[in-house]
Amino acid sequence: MGMSVGGSEDSSMVDMNTTPLIDVMLVLLIMFIITLPIMTHAVKLDMPRATPPTEILPEPEVVELEIDFDGTYYWNGTAVDEGTLHAYLNRAAQQPEQPEIHIRPNKRVKYDYVAKVLAAAQRLGVKKIGFAGNEQFM
Repeated sequence: MGMSVGGSEDSSMVDMNTTPLIDVMLVLLIMFIITLPIMTHAVKLDMPRATPPTEILPEPEVVELEIDFDGTYYWNGTAVDEGTLHAYLNRAAQQPEQPEIHIRPNKRVKYDYVAKVLAAAQRLGVKKIGFAGNEQFM
């Protein structure tokens, strides 16, 4: 720290240089600002212990629904018309454990045929439905 003492004899003026003090305080403030968020990120949680399942769940029933390029529907490999398809979808929706319906459209099928199946499935209450064979559209 430096002190400035006046040079004239009749006026005595004493000034303290506070610049180093302010510099140290600013460095400490910046250090606190930087380290404070790091300290508050830790959240302690008591997570439950994983236990192995006591019973083995059966594999869900899977229904393969193929839609050919000309609009022909195949329910597990058997050709069905639109009315029979609606009956099968209704029966699948009424089951307590709904089967998974995998729709496999042909690469050249019109979207209209696929949209009709999706709309009927939604209207009848089918919950487990998905597309299979998407790699052919790459």
